[in-house]
Amino acid sequence: MQIWDMMVLVVIGTFIIALGLFGIKMLLKIGRGSLKIIFNMVLGFIFLFIVNLLPFVEIPVNILTVLVAGFGGIVGVGVLIITKSLGFF
Repeated sequence: MQIWDMMVLVVIGTFIIALGLFGIKMLLKIGRGSLKIIFNMVLGFIFLFIVNLLPFVEIPVNILTVLVAGFGGIVGVGVLIITKSLGFF
């Protein structure tokens, strides 16, 4: 094997390793963001059902309220409580 062939292999290997590390870093960023969103959705659903157990708050559980609670989390449930108290639904 000549010296140029060895240098080409080293450059290609370095490029593949750098590309792999970049891909792993991107997957970890995406995964971390997804876990935050999933945690927020679960917390919103749980809080919506806990609020519905209170006798003075009756938020109907339909597709709209579940979506607001899911994507908004605790803040979304707070918005639902405020809109219910203002008489919007």
